[in-house]
Amino acid sequence: MMTTCSTAADEMLAADKSAELRDKILFEQPKSTHLGDCPICRLPMPAIAGFRKCCLKSICNGCEYMTSGEQCPFCRACQTSEEEYEKLLMKRVERNDADAMGFEGTKQRSLGNYSNAITLYTKAAEQGNMAAHYNLSCMYNNGHGVEKDKGKAIHHLEEAAIGGHSLARHILGEFEFGNKKADRAVKHWVIAANHGFDASLPALKCCYGQGSASKEDFAAALRGHQAAVDATKSPQRAAAEEYRLAAIRNRQRD
Repeated sequence: MMTTCSTAADEMLAADKSAELRDKILFEQPKSTHLGDCPICRLPMPAIAGFRKCCLKSICNGCEYMTSGEQCPFCRACQTSEEEYEKLLMKRVERNDADAMGFEGTKQRSLGNYSNAITLYTKAAEQGNMAAHYNLSCMYNNGHGVEKDKGKAIHHLEEAAIGGHSLARHILGEFEFGNKKADRAVKHWVIAANHGFDASLPALKCCYGQGSASKEDFAAALRGHQAAVDATKSPQRAAAEEYRLAAIRNRQRD
């Protein structure tokens, strides 16, 4: 009897230590978002970015605007046709390229081929693709191509958040808040705000008003958010945004 009780206690202690270690990893502030830096200007990538089919690279709106010629500013290839892009993409998928598998997974998902999407996302996630982890979370949550599994959905959200996926982090905050764990929700939202994620600020403001977040936490999140936003700014990106807004105004006049 004593041995059985001792074994159960040891298992509980091991589980507690495992959960504690997981939380330590989960609530550590990632150095950057999963988007990383623009490969051209090396500034943190903003939410709005261009995409080059020739090399499957995301490029910030500023560099896209300043180098909007025939050649790709990253790989120097000329503009790629849709047919050429598909061939290039599939070659990279065959080589188990994580980004390519993620893109193809999204395409398959949009076509309703959920089983193929799950396979591609899973392979991409195994190589550290955070967007794939996030997309897997959505599919497990909705039961697309797999049985609904809340545990797996949360697991993939956490993996994405650990890798700097701010939307995944914010959703985890919403999940914890809904489970009456405001302290954990606040931690998630502070981390997301520190990466410039706008939606986490109103959530933190609400928690502050309810007494779930301290004045210091809210003030630090505001400062961290502003610093993250400022880090993405450049004259080139400002010019690109002005060009985008001007184009919208022109379309509205037409």
